Amino acid sequence: MIEGTLTVTLADGTVRTEQWRRITNLLDPVKYPATELVDLYHRRWQAEAAYFSIKATMLEGRVLRSRSIDGLDQEVYALLTTYQALIRAGDDAPAGRPDIPMERISFTVLLAAATGTVTASRGIFPSTLIDLVGPIGRATLADLLPAHRRQRVKARTRKSPTSKCGPNAGQHPHKAQNYTVRTTVAFFAHGLNSRS
Repeated sequence: MIEGTLTVTLADGTVRTEQWRRITNLLDPVKYPATELVDLYHRRWQAEAAYFSIKATMLEGRVLRSRSIDGLDQEVYALLTTYQALIRAGDDAPAGRPDIPMERISFTVLLAAATGTVTASRGIFPSTLIDLVGPIGRATLADLLPAHRRQRVKARTRKSPTSKCGPNAGQHPHKAQNYTVRTTVAFFAHGLNSRS
């Protein structure tokens, strides 16, 4: 059991503290430092980012159009196939560049480059030399994400007036700010402290 206290301090002086408890079977403190395990919790968003890439980026918030089961199957397979092809193009982009991790490849840039390439019908088929990077990869490498990504504080969203969930008005900053994160970890040799 790891208990972590994360304190986020925004540039405007706003401070938010959260207490988290994590259960893990990674018991070697040298190989898996508790502070890293708490900090890695933020990376859980990467799995959700794949769903977001399909739902919000590829579909641009639209719903599936089909009105039959077969049509829905076809649309879902097309979306998943396109997503997989884009991810593979992103994986091929840094070929020969082991210094660039996959986390720096922007899905939005991949999608825009692929759309532009297909729409313009240029650079789709190689002339003589087969190049794993290609026009999509070159566009992606030209617009990499930052090497050190900031921790996720909270996505600022605007709720639809017809949503059954209330808006978070006034609870989060209205513009992006720099911030620092401080993590404190407690080890429990004799059980857990009670907490509300």
